[in-house]
Amino acid sequence: MIKLNATDPSDLKVVVATDAEIENNHFLKATKDSFLVDFGQKTVYLKLDLKAEDRRKELKKVINSLVVKNVANLSLDLDALIKVYSNDQFNAEQIFNTVVETIAFVSHPVYSDKKTNSKKPDYLYNLTSLDDKFNDLFTKALIKTEMVNYARDLQDTPPNLATSEWLAEKIKADAKTIPGVKLTVLGLEEAKKLGMGLLLAVNSASEFEPRVVIAEYNGEASKPKTVLVGKGITFDSGGYNLKPSQFMKGMKFDMSGAAIMISTVFALAKAQAKANVAAVGMFTDNRIGGHGTLPESVIKSMNGLTVQIDNTDAEGRLVLADGLTYGVRELKAERLIEASTLTGAISVALGPWATGGFTKSDALWKEVKNASLQTGEAIWRLPIYPEHLEVMKKTPIADLTNSEPGRNAGSSTAAAFLNEFAEGLDYIHLDIASTADDSDRGTGVLVKTLFELLAN
Repeated sequence: MIKLNATDPSDLKVVVATDAEIENNHFLKATKDSFLVDFGQKTVYLKLDLKAEDRRKELKKVINSLVVKNVANLSLDLDALIKVYSNDQFNAEQIFNTVVETIAFVSHPVYSDKKTNSKKPDYLYNLTSLDDKFNDLFTKALIKTEMVNYARDLQDTPPNLATSEWLAEKIKADAKTIPGVKLTVLGLEEAKKLGMGLLLAVNSASEFEPRVVIAEYNGEASKPKTVLVGKGITFDSGGYNLKPSQFMKGMKFDMSGAAIMISTVFALAKAQAKANVAAVGMFTDNRIGGHGTLPESVIKSMNGLTVQIDNTDAEGRLVLADGLTYGVRELKAERLIEASTLTGAISVALGPWATGGFTKSDALWKEVKNASLQTGEAIWRLPIYPEHLEVMKKTPIADLTNSEPGRNAGSSTAAAFLNEFAEGLDYIHLDIASTADDSDRGTGVLVKTLFELLAN
């Protein structure tokens, strides 16, 4: 539980240890941990490295360590922390958000519906400040962190429970608690009528119907309509291009993009932000069965382009293509932002430290980049060259192939494929394959960045 200037009693006060205190206190100097508890003084001393190259990362590390090991109600003096730790690259607002977001992220319970004796105490974290400017920031921070954790809960739900049908019903029920959200769910018959051939091809072997979940919020009609599209593959076996068993681990997280985009709309609505936004979640699993789509099948997409499915394990770009078309044609998008756990290649390129960003719009990239710098969620821009699209057109019997021949620039060729369905609108593809989950838990990555981008 996090509060601002609460009157609730706290067991211990949290302060930043000065260099002099660390030097003169044997225990502070000797401890290898990021903090030291002095029960006699009822004080927790944080050991922050003032020479750290990335102060945000250092603060997150220290707060993370404190929350993981905490056994008491704590009171943290924000004003003192900001005085010691702010600089030109890490301002008071960013420090405040980092503290709130880290506490909320680390203290959020693991999905434990099937695990006994998993409940932990809900300790109070009381943040104190004499500065009134933190009141509004605190309200927004709580909304953002609530929706980050909402996305994480969807991500973490086991795939035998979190089917396309179950997720659609849950999201629909939860949307009713948030004023301003319009929630629409499309099923199998609606997808057929719309001509979503690519979504249906991926879903063809499933015992569960596909679901297209659309969450809309309009808090400012004069703003350009931004449509967020998310990949919602609830489990990816690879289809007939079956994944090796070691690569099926973590495939429940293949629906992360859809969970994140819908959670972002929920956050904007809860904050009553001046945004004009919709999210499209494309939910299905990717299975093998008698009706499964075969490699080298040719399928017609919702926008009319034909696609040769040379790899049934490149299914995410298929459902996203129809999702982008829905955003353009049915929701009248003026710009598109899409997130997906799309390629293993992005993990090789960037590791777990950054999301890959692909766009031909410098203006949209600048907006996304600036928002990410404010939130600390790293996004690195990668290219979409004409050559990337050329290799996706190397099939004599369809407009596009869904899988480039070979292993060259797999993330960029996937982005080039998707860009063909943006129909000329400003569009950015965000590949979160290496950032959507960490240590077997969802991260809710990009909810904060997209909120920052769209709420201002």
